[in-house]
Amino acid sequence: MVSPAIALAFIPFLMTLIIRYRYYFLLFWRAVVVRKIQDYVTGLSREERAFQYVMMHGIPGDPENILSTFDTWCYHSEYLSNMGPEKGKILERLIYENVPLTVLELGTYCGYSTLRMARTLPVNARLYTVEMDESNAAVAEKIIRLAGFDEDTVEQIISPSDEVIPQFRERFEVDKFDFVFMNQWKRCYLRDLQLLEDYNLLQEGSIILADNVIFTGAPHFMQYAKSCGKYRWKIHRTHLEYFRYIRDGMAELTFTGLK
Repeated sequence: MVSPAIALAFIPFLMTLIIRYRYYFLLFWRAVVVRKIQDYVTGLSREERAFQYVMMHGIPGDPENILSTFDTWCYHSEYLSNMGPEKGKILERLIYENVPLTVLELGTYCGYSTLRMARTLPVNARLYTVEMDESNAAVAEKIIRLAGFDEDTVEQIISPSDEVIPQFRERFEVDKFDFVFMNQWKRCYLRDLQLLEDYNLLQEGSIILADNVIFTGAPHFMQYAKSCGKYRWKIHRTHLEYFRYIRDGMAELTFTGLK
């Protein structure tokens, strides 16, 4: 039995902990607790609820409007792990500057970052986006087509990334990727990067942009990128999507082909 005096002594420590990490507690509340409650009440997944909101408030054929509608939902209703507008601008700038013709996205989720890339691609470019979760892929497919992008511009592939990467040359007739955006499970970053190397799908100058390398982090991926001698790298310091007080970052790698 803990004495009242000992319990009282812990109160300042607990208050300090709560104040210091309040934004992480808020993230847990919005991403986990609210989600569980709404899942139970509505009988729908969080992603399906977001799609319903976009259908009600978004303008078909207008990617900018659909993206801003997503952002409104995430700021004011429920948290989604889209990349958000701050990181989205970095992604779009890199697409615009590098003018890639063949783009790979690993981790479609709800299609938010897919729209960011698709609307910035040059003419005749093609984006392949890979998602292993069938329910999320179904939402993303509807979002992508609602925004006005057809399969000639964006092709969605429902498959684990480690199964589809070895098939790109034979099944999809892809020789090299000019740009790769990684936003799948962080533990898969290094595995998938090495698969792209093993199957010779990168060329000198190919860009790999990896999200969430600070929160929640991808230490093995970053250690490899820094030490293997095949990449020039830089970190874009940002914040966690829709949480401006939680620091995050995106890693930009440029493949040099050196070994």
